[in-house]
Amino acid sequence: MADNDESLIPKQGGYRKLKSFQVAQLVYDITVRFCDRYIEKRSRTHDQMVQAARSGVQNIAEGSQASGTSKKFELKLTNVARASLEELRLDYEDFLRQRNLPLWEHGDLRRQSLIDRRCATADEVAAWVKEERDRGLGGQCGRSGQKYQATTSTSLSTPSTYPELAANAVLVLLAVACSLLDRQLAAQAKAFETEGGFTERLYRVRSQKRASRQLSTQSTKSTTSTKSKKP
Repeated sequence: MADNDESLIPKQGGYRKLKSFQVAQLVYDITVRFCDRYIEKRSRTHDQMVQAARSGVQNIAEGSQASGTSKKFELKLTNVARASLEELRLDYEDFLRQRNLPLWEHGDLRRQSLIDRRCATADEVAAWVKEERDRGLGGQCGRSGQKYQATTSTSLSTPSTYPELAANAVLVLLAVACSLLDRQLAAQAKAFETEGGFTERLYRVRSQKRASRQLSTQSTKSTTSTKSKKP
C-alpha cells in the first residue's frame, strides 16, 4: 500500500494514554472511597454518584475504542462521558451546600496546589487532603490566607474539614477532566466535519484501490505494447 493510501479501519483505542481518561479514572477511584465514607451506602445518591463516575470512565474508553469504525459514535460516547461527569459535579456541590460546607472559589490557592501536585492515585489525593487539613488547623490556607477554623460535624464522626477538603478536591479534578473532555469533543467534531465517518472513509479507500488498479492495468498494457513493437 502506498504511503498516501488511507486505511479502512485506522488504529483505535489507546484510551489509557488519554489525560481525560486518567483524570476521570482518578475521580472514579476517589468517588468510590468518598461515597463509602460520607454517603449512606443504602441511599440512592451513593449509587448514582458511583455510577456517574464510572460512566465517565467507561464512555471515554468505549468512545476511543469505537473511533476506528464510527467517528460519530466516538463523539456521542465522549459527550455522554462529559455529561456524566457534569452530573457528578452537581452531586458534590449539593453535598457541600446541604452540609453548609464551603465551596472553594475559583481563586482559592488550594485548587492550584492540588493541580500542581499532579496526583496519580487516590492515595496521593488522600495524602494531599491530610496535609491541607494539618496546615489549616495550625496555619494559613485558602485564597486570602485567613486562619482555618476547624469544626466538628454533628452528622459525622470525622472532623468536617475532611469531607470539605475531599469534596472540593474532587471538584477540582472534575473541572480538569471536564476541560479536557471539552477540548477532546471539539477536536473530534472538527475531525468528523473534515474527514467524515466510516462511510466516507470506505468510499475514499475504494476510490484509491480502483485508481491503483487502473494505473496498474495501464502500466501493464503500456509495457506489453512496447514489447510488441520491437523488431
